[in-house]
Amino acid sequence: MSLKRYSNIIGFDDAPFKPNHMGQVKVVGTVFTGLHLTGVVIGEVEKDGADAAEQLAGLVAGSRFAEHVQLVMLQGIALAGFNVVDVVYLHEQLGLPVLVVSRKPPNLAAVQAALLNRVREGAQKWALIERLAPPEPVGHVYVQRLGLSLDEARETVERFTLHGYTPEPLRIAHLIAGAVGEGQSRGRA
Repeated sequence: MSLKRYSNIIGFDDAPFKPNHMGQVKVVGTVFTGLHLTGVVIGEVEKDGADAAEQLAGLVAGSRFAEHVQLVMLQGIALAGFNVVDVVYLHEQLGLPVLVVSRKPPNLAAVQAALLNRVREGAQKWALIERLAPPEPVGHVYVQRLGLSLDEARETVERFTLHGYTPEPLRIAHLIAGAVGEGQSRGRA
């Protein structure tokens, strides 16, 4: 079986926000062609809301990069607190593979407890997480995937990781999102 080699990727991360923040949170998508940043999209999702997949699908489909993007990469399964991305919906709406990348293995028991005990519509959000296979180790990160094989995920992560452990589309989205949210980037990327 030959591996599909993804060369045009959009990676998303959310901007930082204060714990008491209510309302919209900026999200940044960086478009890469190979290892070259070729574009940026910026949108918003509701803090702890349920609109992440719909908003991301709209950002990709409505962008001038839509016809070239081959894969969507996410920095974790949730944006803006507990706005859990419906990866199946995102995959189906765009017809693209989706790769969720986490630096550490998520503590799913803690996530489940938080969602079910403290978050509005927590049971529905937990169901979105359960629809995906458990996180799998790939190099120094963990991935959840839809529409691509584990070998394709591994090859993509390895090829797009230059500095540290995070693939460039996510690393750069993180830096830009930090600047959008706080006026300058900071922290690990």
